[in-house]
Amino acid sequence: MTGLTVRRAGDAALLVETGDLALSHRLNAAIRDAAMPGVVDVVPGERTVLVVADAEACDLDRLAARLPTLPLPEQVAGRGAPVEVPTVYDGADLDEVAGLTGLPVDEVVARHAGSEFTVAYLGFSPGFGYLTGLDPGLHVPRRDSPRTAVPGGSVAIAGPYAAVYPSRSPGGWRLLGRTDLVLWDVKRDPPSLLQPGTRVRFVPVSGTGRR
Repeated sequence: MTGLTVRRAGDAALLVETGDLALSHRLNAAIRDAAMPGVVDVVPGERTVLVVADAEACDLDRLAARLPTLPLPEQVAGRGAPVEVPTVYDGADLDEVAGLTGLPVDEVVARHAGSEFTVAYLGFSPGFGYLTGLDPGLHVPRRDSPRTAVPGGSVAIAGPYAAVYPSRSPGGWRLLGRTDLVLWDVKRDPPSLLQPGTRVRFVPVSGTGRR
C-alpha cells in the first residue's frame, strides 16, 4: 500500500497519515479485521488513523512495518442498514439557514432529509460524528458567535458536515432540528451509536415547540 506515512505517537501508539478520508476508513477496517495482538484501539480521523497498542505486548517497530502491507477492503461505508435519526425540524437556526442558502425552509428540510450521510470520524465530544454527504446547497458557515450551551439531540450543520450533538455542550453549528435518539450511552457496547463508516438518514417527524 503506497501513500501512507507511519509516525510514532508517544510510547504506545502510531499515527498513520493517509491523506484521504476513504483510505482512512479502509485502513481502519483492515486493522480491525486483522485483530493484531497488542492493538487495543484504532481511531480513524479525516486523514489519519491512530493505532493504540499495549507497549508491553506489541513491538511498535514491527507493527509500523506491517500496517502498510495490510490488504484493504474495497469498500467499508454502507455495511449494514443506515441508522435512522427521527428529526423534528424546528431548530433555532432553520430560518437563518434558509436565508443564507436562498432556499425556502421546506426545501432546506427536504434537502437535509434527502441527503445520504456517512460518518467520517468522531470528535469534539463523545459520540459526536462528523457526517459527510450534505447537499452542497446547504453548506453554510458556523455561527459568528457560538452558543454557550446547545441542547443534546440537536441536529446541526456547518460547512460540508452535518451532526447531532450527543449531549449538552457549547457549539457554533447551525441548528436545524432535534432528535430523541440516544447517540452516546455508557451502558452500550460500544457506547457510541455512530461509528466511522456508518450510514445515516434523517427522517422528518412531527413535534411541538421550537427549542
